[in-house]
Amino acid sequence: MTTTIQAATFKNEPFTDFSMEENKQSMYAALTKVKKELGKKYPIVVGKDKLFTEEQTVSINPGNVDEIIGTVSKGNQELAEKAMQEALKTFETWKKVDPAARAEYLFKAADLMRQRKHEFSSYLVYESGKNWAEADADTAEAIDFMEFYAREMIRLSETSIHQPLTKIEGEDNQISYIPLGVGIVISPFNFPLAIMAGTTVAAIVSGNTVILKPADATPVIAAKFVELMEEVGLPSGVLNYLPGDGIDVGEYLVEHPKTRFISFTGSRAVGCRIYGRASKVQPGQLWLKRVIAEMGGKDGVVVDETADLDAAAAAIVASAYGFQGQKCSAGSRAIIVESVFDQVVEKVVQLTKNLSIGLPEENCPIGPVIDQKSVDKIMDYIEIGKTEGRLLTGGSRAEGNGFYIEPTIFADVNPKARIMQEEIFGPVLAIAKAADWKEAIEIYNDTEYGLTGAYHSKDEERINYALENMHCGNLYINKKCTGALVGAHPFGGFNMSGTDSKAGGYDYLLLFTQAKLKSKKLF
Repeated sequence: MTTTIQAATFKNEPFTDFSMEENKQSMYAALTKVKKELGKKYPIVVGKDKLFTEEQTVSINPGNVDEIIGTVSKGNQELAEKAMQEALKTFETWKKVDPAARAEYLFKAADLMRQRKHEFSSYLVYESGKNWAEADADTAEAIDFMEFYAREMIRLSETSIHQPLTKIEGEDNQISYIPLGVGIVISPFNFPLAIMAGTTVAAIVSGNTVILKPADATPVIAAKFVELMEEVGLPSGVLNYLPGDGIDVGEYLVEHPKTRFISFTGSRAVGCRIYGRASKVQPGQLWLKRVIAEMGGKDGVVVDETADLDAAAAAIVASAYGFQGQKCSAGSRAIIVESVFDQVVEKVVQLTKNLSIGLPEENCPIGPVIDQKSVDKIMDYIEIGKTEGRLLTGGSRAEGNGFYIEPTIFADVNPKARIMQEEIFGPVLAIAKAADWKEAIEIYNDTEYGLTGAYHSKDEERINYALENMHCGNLYINKKCTGALVGAHPFGGFNMSGTDSKAGGYDYLLLFTQAKLKSKKLF
C-alpha cells in the first residue's frame, strides 16, 4: 500500500448548516436513501469470515418502534474465542506495519465518511434517535478522530527524530512506541459512531488488533463502520466485529488471559465491574491488563450574579437536553446563586417549554431516549424527583410511537438529593440554590464524578478561582458543558468518571502503546 503523509495541520470537520436549503435537501435525500436500506441482516465479522447466527439482535428505531433498523447476528463464547485467536494471529503481522501505512487507512476512511456524511448521520437518526444537528456532530467527530489519531501515530513514530533523548557520549539511545496486543472495544449507544470509531481506530492505528463489541441498542451503525474499514482495505483480522451479550461475550473477553487492554465507554456500574474483573491475573496471562474507561458524569452548570443570565440559561438548557440528556457530559445539574436564582430559573423553564418533541428524522429538538429500559429508569428518577424538589415542567411520558419523555425540571433541590448526585442519563434537570458563588462551586464539587462543568461569570477573579477549584476533566467558562471538539478539547474526567484518559488529545494514543527504549553502545 502506498502511504501518503497527510498535511500536518489538523482541522475539525465543519458542522453542516441545516438552515441552508441545499444542505437540508441533501439530508432529506440521505434519509430517504437510508430508509430504503433498513431491515438488512448483518453478520459477525471474524477475519475474512462473515458469520450469521441463529440468535440475533433486532435493532429498532427508538422514535418509531415499529421500524426495524436491522437484524444483527449475536455472538457467543465460542465465537468470542474464534475472534480472539484471529486477532492474536493478525497482531503478529499488523504490529510490523509501518505507522504511516496504518495511518493511511484512517485517512482514507475519513475521506470516504466525509463523502457519505449525511448517510452515516441518517443511520444515527434512525438507530439512536438523534436529530440532524446531533447526528451531524457525531459523524463529524468520527471523522475528526480518524484524522487526528492518524496524524498522532505518525508524530509518535517520529518522536525519537524530532524529540531526541538526552545525549550520552558513546551511546545511541532511541525510544519508540510499540503496540500492546489484542484489545476489546466496548462502545456505547450515545455516540455510536464517534466514540465507537474513535476508540477502535486509536487502537488500530497504534498497531493493535481489535474485537469490537458494540452497544446492544446501536449495532447497525457499528456494522456500517466495519464495512467502511473493509472498503478502504484494512487487512482482515485487524478489526473483528462481535455483537453479543455483556456477560456471555463481554466478560469472557474481559477476563481472557490473552486480552491486553479493554477500552470501555458506559455506565459507572459496568465500568467498575470491568475494572475489577480485568485486574485479576488469569492463568497464562503475561501482563497486567490496561483499562481505558469513560464512565459518565453528574455534570453541572454554575451561574453567579455577574453572569450574562440569558446566555447562562441557554447554556443550561443546551447542556441538559442535547440528545435528550443522554451524554456523559450532559449538564443534569444547575447551581445558581440566590440573588439571581428566580430570574435564571424562569428563563430556563421558558426555553425548555419551547422545545418541541417528535421524530428525529423530522429534526425535532427533543427526540426519544434509547429504549424501554431507559424509559423505566428515567421515569423512576422523575418520581424520586417529585419527592426531592419542585416540579416546574415536564415529569411525564410524551406522545409518540417511541420512547419519548418530556424535558423535566426540578428546582429547590437539596445538593445531597439523589437527583443531584446520581447519573440519570435522560432529559431531567435538577436545580439547586447557593448562597454565593463560592458555595455554588462547593456544591458543584460535591459529587463522586468529575467529567465536565461550566462556570458563568463576568468576574475574572472568580473565574480564575473556578478554573483552579472546580474539579473536573473538562471545565468551560461562559459556555455549555457539552460539545468537546477533537484536538481543541481533549475529553475525559476524574474520579468515578473514568481513568482520566483524554480522547482527542495528544497523549491518548499512549494508552494504546508501550514505550520501548533502545540503547546501543557505539564502537
